[in-house]
Amino acid sequence: MTFSNRKPPSMRPVIPLALSLAFLGTAAFAQHDRGEFIDAFDADRDGRLTRAEYDAGRAARFAATDTDRDGTLSETEYVGEYTARLERRLAASSDPEGRKTEERQRQTRQAKVRFGVLDADRDKRISRAEYDRVGARSFDEQDVDRDGAVTAADRRAPHDRG
Repeated sequence: MTFSNRKPPSMRPVIPLALSLAFLGTAAFAQHDRGEFIDAFDADRDGRLTRAEYDAGRAARFAATDTDRDGTLSETEYVGEYTARLERRLAASSDPEGRKTEERQRQTRQAKVRFGVLDADRDKRISRAEYDRVGARSFDEQDVDRDGAVTAADRRAPHDRG
């Protein structure tokens, strides 16, 4: 057996890919469209998601996900919370079981990728600051008209602002 003195390839090329994958689904951690985004956090159900409602909902979700109450999210906690939401959605779906199985596997892989991207300092934990940073970016992406709320008007607007 021979060993090479070569260093392993840099992770730098992987980081932009991971970031791209994560930002495709960052809206409230895989809230895939504005309707789902609003529904997930619109506490008063008026069809208008304000930044205050969103921030309060995200804070509650973080606290509920942090099952060991250490102020950070492990991959197990993060993926587990997402998987529980996914399972509720799949249970309500009329899709065939085969399609649900594929969706479950694909979404679980994506949740693990998102965890890696959210863990910006690579300490294998998502801090509240890391979580909030992505949440703020997600809200801004959804608030297309930049009026401080996500509404049906934002739903109809294209995602691209420029």
